[in-house]
Amino acid sequence: MDALTTFGLFAVTSMLVCYALEARSPWWTLGFAGACLLGSIYGFLQGAWPFGLVEAIWAGVAFRRWMVLRA
Repeated sequence: MDALTTFGLFAVTSMLVCYALEARSPWWTLGFAGACLLGSIYGFLQGAWPFGLVEAIWAGVAFRRWMVLRA
């Protein structure tokens, strides 16, 4: 497994864990936003720009949700 694949696996696994634990704390929502950002970077690095674009949008949505939850 090369470094890029390992990075992608980490990003997607982080998304899954944070998404599953979101109900426990708003900080998991922020973690989900960060993991989506990592997934976006992975998508662009591997050349799958549609995946990278959608993950960037999800990162923004999750970050906004975290801001609302904190208020």
